[in-house]
Amino acid sequence: MFRTFLKISSKQEGDIIDITRLVREVVKKSTIRTGLVHLFVAHSTAALSTIEYEPGVLNDLRRSLSRIAPDDLPYAHDTRWGDGNGRSHVKAALVGPSLTVPVENGEIVCGNWQQIVLLELDVNAGRERTIICTVTGE
Repeated sequence: MFRTFLKISSKQEGDIIDITRLVREVVKKSTIRTGLVHLFVAHSTAALSTIEYEPGVLNDLRRSLSRIAPDDLPYAHDTRWGDGNGRSHVKAALVGPSLTVPVENGEIVCGNWQQIVLLELDVNAGRERTIICTVTGE
């Protein structure tokens, strides 16, 4: 097993950051040839996913998430804490904090148009996010 931490800086809500290259580097450093790389973002207002990293579909994802958890709804979290990021927590819970990708021949196995991304969902963005990367196998 090999574990390391990635630190990723975001600028604003809606940032979708391609971390595929960084994950590839982690797998290479692990020296594991066949197995899995598990990624976990240790924050409740960020998420991990895969997507074709293309401006149109990135905008589609942002728009879809804003329809699922709109800016103008009253959120109980906002009333209780006053930080205005209730929608951010909802979006992050729906997308999810973790992702597992196969490793074969020392490389991550993704589709031709599939990249690994960190979604910054917090309205109070401009944050440093920690992703725990665990590579297991042989």
